Amino acid sequence: MAEANTLPSCPECGGRLRITATETVCEECGLVSAENAIDYGPEWRTFEDDDADRKRTGAPLTRSRHDRGLSTEIGYGTGTRITGRKRRRFARLRREHNRARLSSKADTNRMHGFTEIRRIVAQLSLPIAAREQACALFESAQSEGLLRGRSIEGFAAAAVYATCRTLSISRTVDEVVTIAAADEAELKAAYGALNRELGLPTGPIDPTEYLPRYASHLDLDTAIEHRAREYVSSLQEAGLVGGRNPSGVAAACLYAAALEDGHTVTQADAAAVADVSPVTIRSTVSSLSELP
Repeated sequence: MAEANTLPSCPECGGRLRITATETVCEECGLVSAENAIDYGPEWRTFEDDDADRKRTGAPLTRSRHDRGLSTEIGYGTGTRITGRKRRRFARLRREHNRARLSSKADTNRMHGFTEIRRIVAQLSLPIAAREQACALFESAQSEGLLRGRSIEGFAAAAVYATCRTLSISRTVDEVVTIAAADEAELKAAYGALNRELGLPTGPIDPTEYLPRYASHLDLDTAIEHRAREYVSSLQEAGLVGGRNPSGVAAACLYAAALEDGHTVTQADAAAVADVSPVTIRSTVSSLSELP
């Protein structure tokens, strides 16, 4: 009686096929008739002498969650339909589990602040590194007792803005306030406390960091952006940038470059993009005209 699971013959020479780890190969002509390149082994290699078991168990640790991402969750999709007493039991387990994740008021405040930070960072399209640093800054402020009597939303917004300042990311206070759940007064009060108590390494943002974004809003091409960058460099060399709003300097240089190229960009348009007054634009353009 012939075997039911006999392998088919080679489609080229009719020879016998042999199954290896990932391929089905003809023993006669060497034709690979089928292959399965999936490697079910670990994706890492270790050259250490110890027997370290580097298993992959869940998502990596993150500073943007109050428990560093170590907690578990009781989900809803079990694959089978549950009713009656078992459903009520899972609901109670889920409720008690969520309560146990937040063992103190500090954990609750931290979770609320981190959630607000993640939302602001996502709305501002900031990198993951900025989100992690902002959450670490919020946690440091909480450890120092700076949140007592102040707004959690204000500190979350201030942590994001302070992170942008330390990483030289071009985001203004108005841009953060527009998205945040705190107002400008709460953000500035929290930012002042952070800067005063923690000694943040913040400095003025380079006006050139604003140029690509503002040029895109004003629908200006790359040549005008490059010309505006030259204007900013000239102002910096002349020492005329200090004490000015870097956002307004960038918008004024774009306005001057567009005006020189014949584009119809008004001072009001440039001021609206940078969220400054037209007087700021005129003042910077006047300084540009006085340069040698």
